[in-house]
Amino acid sequence: MATKTTETIHYQTILTLSTRSKSLERFTHRVQAAVADSGVQTGLCSLFLRHTSASLVIQENADPDVLMDMANFFADLVPENRRYRHSTEGPDDMPAHIRTALTHTSEQIPIVNGRLALGTWQGIYIWEHRDRAHQREVIVHITGG
Repeated sequence: MATKTTETIHYQTILTLSTRSKSLERFTHRVQAAVADSGVQTGLCSLFLRHTSASLVIQENADPDVLMDMANFFADLVPENRRYRHSTEGPDDMPAHIRTALTHTSEQIPIVNGRLALGTWQGIYIWEHRDRAHQREVIVHITGG
């Protein structure tokens, strides 16, 4: 499918998201609202998380056991009881940085007919890797026509 446009739209907003301790928080609806506000029908939505101890993931949005299994796997993979050199911010900080390095701080999603082209069972999540709640910022940049 080829779409010809004479004008490229660039739309940008920053979402502030409240997280809970070590959680996956779905915010797909907020990104879709930004796409609708942009007026872009065909394009690309880029997301960038401005933090180093949380991640962005696109994952299953129907069965919460998937998210729990992922969290448990990463807790086993990157344990907090290991001796890390960087420990001034608490025992959860360095493992959070490693978990972020193993996942993503950015995602790109096509826009088709004015909607995110996510699959039926996909949702966009911020994955808080720290022991306490935080305010996290995601830059949403939408390009298209």
